[in-house]
Amino acid sequence: MDEIKNPKAYQTRRITFSACHRLHSPYLNDVENKEVFGKCNHINGHGHNYIVKVTLFGEIDPRTGMIMNMTQLKKFMEEAIMQPMDHKNLDKDVEYFSSRPSTTENLTVFIWYRMKEIMDKPDLLHEVEVYETENNIVKYRGE
Repeated sequence: MDEIKNPKAYQTRRITFSACHRLHSPYLNDVENKEVFGKCNHINGHGHNYIVKVTLFGEIDPRTGMIMNMTQLKKFMEEAIMQPMDHKNLDKDVEYFSSRPSTTENLTVFIWYRMKEIMDKPDLLHEVEVYETENNIVKYRGE
């Protein structure tokens, strides 16, 4: 079989975390927030068991046969996702959400930039996908 020079592939790791939040925008008044976010604007908030998939894209190292060692990717995800958010109140415990609503869109962007800050090869990051529920899913690719 002819060898493909510098083959590239996608690599994805999945992680889950639990957190609560209240959908509430500091740019809307209370009536507008209730109209926009409905029951998700309840004063006491609500929780989710989030699923996050982080996908890398890059060359397969001919020495190791990997894009990145999965153990290393797991460590990056633990630091970027689990430490700041698992079993936390996103609105009160994560500074990023003090000035923006903790929607799944904003959460996905937050995870993207946290991963970029932490990874030793941030250019490998291709996509972050967050499942708030099995029906509510957001993907972000740094665009």
